[in-house]
Amino acid sequence: MTKTVALLSAVARAHIEPLLPDWVEPRSYHTTQELFDLAPAAEIGWFDTYKKPDMAEAVRLATRLKWLNSIYAGVDGMPLQLMAERGVKFTNGAGINALTIAEYAVMAMLIMAKGYRDVMQAAQERTWLRDSPGKMELAGSKALILGRGAIGELIEERLRPFGVEVVSVRRTPSPDTLTPDQWRARLGGFDWVIIAVPATPETEHMIGAAEFAAMKPTACILNFARGTVIDQDALVSALQSGSIGQAWLDVTTPEPLPADHILWNLPNAHISMHLSGRAQDKMFARAVARFVENLARFKAGQELTPLVNLALGY
Repeated sequence: MTKTVALLSAVARAHIEPLLPDWVEPRSYHTTQELFDLAPAAEIGWFDTYKKPDMAEAVRLATRLKWLNSIYAGVDGMPLQLMAERGVKFTNGAGINALTIAEYAVMAMLIMAKGYRDVMQAAQERTWLRDSPGKMELAGSKALILGRGAIGELIEERLRPFGVEVVSVRRTPSPDTLTPDQWRARLGGFDWVIIAVPATPETEHMIGAAEFAAMKPTACILNFARGTVIDQDALVSALQSGSIGQAWLDVTTPEPLPADHILWNLPNAHISMHLSGRAQDKMFARAVARFVENLARFKAGQELTPLVNLALGY
């Protein structure tokens, strides 16, 4: 029986190999150079590396590739047009980390609402505060979620029991959502602006000086997408001038954020170092289970999930 070559990282192969069907021939790489050397033979690839350019180069070398899998949700930096031309199916990690990111978002909102960073600072200094540094209540506040994918839906699901009025933005119109051409006119009505959109040319700098000027001076913005979605210079100006209240940045430009960057020193900026998706220990198990399920679909000629739209970039 002719087998299908699947090229996996050595770490992934150790978890997946016992679950592989007999029609798959697993091969593995330990180093980037091994990945490049072995890529031309791969028909199925799980090419995750720390650096996106290395992943992209492996895809370019993998001329026999039919299906690429990744644990990463973001597909920015990947040669999507080339993959479309070659007919490569691309499944990503959309939703793998959605639960923990949603939990992180609620935590971030509570920390900002109650001024808990100042509480912890006082505790470290053994200073007994006589009043709460933050007095905002989530109940009765209004949140705008930009991006109603898996992350956005789970954030909304968790905020409603807190009494937060949630409005989401999505391409497909519905009674309880706004479309991409409607939300900017409504910005001034929200206490929270939560970003969970994919990183595409369309979403780059979608939040800039005009958007910050339209927000409430007490509004808090939270970014769990990519640093490029926000014009970071405009954000710094908005935080310094008080045109908005606070910002929670799980993502920045660049990453890591340089130690001398002004955002570290702004009292109303919170940097969580792209940790929201890492605050759990089930990511890889979920990714392996999804990959194995997709193997059966691949063999049967069925649609893989979640499938990246190569034209739209998510």
